[in-house]
Amino acid sequence: MKKVEAIIRQEKLEELKAALDQIDMAGMTVSQVLGCGNQKGAKEFVRGQAVITTLLPKVKASFVVADEEVEAIIELILSICHTGEVGDGKIFIYPIEEAVRIRTNERGPSAL
Repeated sequence: MKKVEAIIRQEKLEELKAALDQIDMAGMTVSQVLGCGNQKGAKEFVRGQAVITTLLPKVKASFVVADEEVEAIIELILSICHTGEVGDGKIFIYPIEEAVRIRTNERGPSAL
């Protein structure tokens, strides 16, 4: 099992959710996050004054999937969230040692 974590633009979340519904994705966790990368923030003008925001709002979507589903999820995220502009986000993949469904005590892939 693997955890796929995608940090994406906020405006791409609804489109990603719709695409995941099409492939019957079992579950997703979404968090509102702040961060910066190569973009180094954004410059805005407020009442004629330049204001540099170094932490930009993003969305973190997390999925725990079977090993054989990882590439399909990555390709789906890339197809939806890629704009080619700075700030598109990142995808991280982590190994998951175990999963337990609390309600039924199922373990491993059946707990997903």
